[in-house]
Amino acid sequence: MELSQKTDLPRHYGNSKLINATVAEVFAYIDDHAHLSSHMNKPSWMMGGGRMNTSVDEGNGQRVGSHIRMNGKVLGIKLFLDEVVTRREPPLLKIWETIGKLRLLIIGHYRMGIELEPQASNSLLHVFIDYDLPLTNAWLGQLFGGFYAKWCVQRMLRDTNDHFAKFR
Repeated sequence: MELSQKTDLPRHYGNSKLINATVAEVFAYIDDHAHLSSHMNKPSWMMGGGRMNTSVDEGNGQRVGSHIRMNGKVLGIKLFLDEVVTRREPPLLKIWETIGKLRLLIIGHYRMGIELEPQASNSLLHVFIDYDLPLTNAWLGQLFGGFYAKWCVQRMLRDTNDHFAKFR
């Protein structure tokens, strides 16, 4: 499966990992945005010691059109974003992207997704992000955007793998 790239978002990072669980199990875990964004919800050096709070609408981020919002502080600066699920084809595909006015430091608008491929009783999990530079302080995005995109994708892969490694 080839990771897709949206042409209006010029930067891209994607990676894959074999997960010791079925595609149905992995999709159910990832479809809960609290699991997928957990690396953003706790303080870390990549978050400048800050953290983001995640909230979902009545669709729980689990249907097309459902909203996922995050807000918080990083390095004392208030951040905000609104994501909407644009494609969801259980248990193989989910894509979401930012909409409206957002306030981020390192990247601008983005589109993220997961794609799953069955591999016997395992799953090959692909995670990708297509993104633009932030509208203000684009130099921060030029310096750190690629590093941040890689960190985010790698954390989603690692957190998912670690979750299922506990049960096998």
